[in-house]
Amino acid sequence: ILNTQMNSQMNSKMYSDKIHQDTYSNTATPTGSLSAQGPSNTGYNNNPAPVPVITQTNSRDKWSKKMDFLLSVIGFAVDLGNVWRFPYICYQNGGGKNMAEYHFFCIGYAICVIALYVSFYYNTIIAWALFYFYSSFASVLPWTNCDNAWNTENCTNYFLKDNVTWNNYSRSPAEEFYTRNVLEIHKSDGLRNVGGVRWQLMLCLFLIFTIVYFSLWKGVKTSGKVVWVTATLPYVVLFILLIRGATLPGAWKGVVFYLKPKWEKLFETSVWVDAAAQIFFSLGPGFGVLLALSSYNPFTNNCYRDAIVTSLVNCLTSFMSGFVIFTVLGYMAEKRNVNVEDVARDKGPSLLFITYPEAIANMTGSTFFAIIFFVMMITLGLDSTFGGLEAIITAVMDEYPGYLANRRELFVLGLVVVCFLGSLSTLTNGGAYVVKLLEEFGVGSSIIAVGFLEAIAVSWFYGITRFSNDIKSMLGYSPGLFWKVCWVAISPAFLAYIIVSSLLKPPPLQLFDYKYPDWSITVGYVIGASSFMWIPIYMVYKLVWTPGSLKQV
Repeated sequence: ILNTQMNSQMNSKMYSDKIHQDTYSNTATPTGSLSAQGPSNTGYNNNPAPVPVITQTNSRDKWSKKMDFLLSVIGFAVDLGNVWRFPYICYQNGGGKNMAEYHFFCIGYAICVIALYVSFYYNTIIAWALFYFYSSFASVLPWTNCDNAWNTENCTNYFLKDNVTWNNYSRSPAEEFYTRNVLEIHKSDGLRNVGGVRWQLMLCLFLIFTIVYFSLWKGVKTSGKVVWVTATLPYVVLFILLIRGATLPGAWKGVVFYLKPKWEKLFETSVWVDAAAQIFFSLGPGFGVLLALSSYNPFTNNCYRDAIVTSLVNCLTSFMSGFVIFTVLGYMAEKRNVNVEDVARDKGPSLLFITYPEAIANMTGSTFFAIIFFVMMITLGLDSTFGGLEAIITAVMDEYPGYLANRRELFVLGLVVVCFLGSLSTLTNGGAYVVKLLEEFGVGSSIIAVGFLEAIAVSWFYGITRFSNDIKSMLGYSPGLFWKVCWVAISPAFLAYIIVSSLLKPPPLQLFDYKYPDWSITVGYVIGASSFMWIPIYMVYKLVWTPGSLKQV
């Protein structure tokens, strides 16, 4: 975690200030925000070329306070994945010169496409949470009993009855509320017929994107203030839920299951793939968010310290969230008289929308705990959305500063509209199937592959010596041997192994009782490849249109 976060943080200024300059050229004085004030370095050219010292132009926005930046980064890193993905994984697993420049550009395009895919489904999950939040304002939570219009004869409320027989067809009130009232997934035949758009969810998503727009339209000056609420409030709620969970009967069973290691799992490739995906999805070194947010810092900002703080906070939050979730799983196991591992089997992210709400519904003061729980989920999701869209905004505006410099509000509005329209398929009756498909293939291995390419681009193409010199210019000292070995060898090798393993042994794709057809898997691979196709396309484009022979290019 520390290695990936530090690598991304330290790369941020190099990308944001160098990406639009000809840093590999032989000119003596680069233009824009680069000035040739540093010592000479031969780099990859036969002729000595100066290593520019990077400064920021006065026209670029800056963070009002240091804490605005830290809270924005922490808010992005600490997201819904810390609450459901990390505990669920624990439950599931048991405890050439110009060519280098083109390579940088190509990775940037791939990052933007992946960030766009994330915005198509991630905000839908926040919309689900907003639907639950609205439904929580009731004296009796609607997922407490089986007396509602959406319930079926299979609905079984074992909390209110003794000696209840639980079989494979039994469904809890919370599960039917989620699947038949929120999603209405029973009206869909799968991906072949996803049904109509749920207007209630569309309204929720519209409200979410409205908040996002007015938080981002003025840049980091506004988003930096919003995160003071959205990044800190979840910790207050987590602490309250932790105290409440610890007092529930059977909570200790969940804690024991959470902390008891299963060493044999370490030899399973899927465990390492899941762990790597969790790190990348949580810290987000391949999403471009850290690069974008860090680009608004002063050049001499201590990125090393920021990387340590962010990584530790993220890790501790995940660890704390595990206790919050597993105390409740132990409570549910106690009530059902089953083992902890049987409570949330095959439900994945539905821990947030089925298991935890079900437990809350049967607590004293259930309405209060439901409201604060879904407020926490909404704020966690918004933080990550702010970061993801800011990465796209910063990348495009830096690419076309002359046209977009004074049109940020319009560009952000257009981006939000595109994301809203792109999310419509996830708001249908079968929208949950689309969310799962985008999550698995739009991000999944793609984001790990982007991290691999970033590590190669920085450590091999740009050069670890140059990179270390840049860090020395920023901090006054060079990174140690440990970091250099990680960046050059360990990280690329580990990521390459994870990518190959996940491609050779892809896990079966299933949601609830629906098994994804083979054609949908093919569509998924096309979605994943669509983000990387820009790499060869852009390189071929530059090779064709750049003057000179192939050898010169």
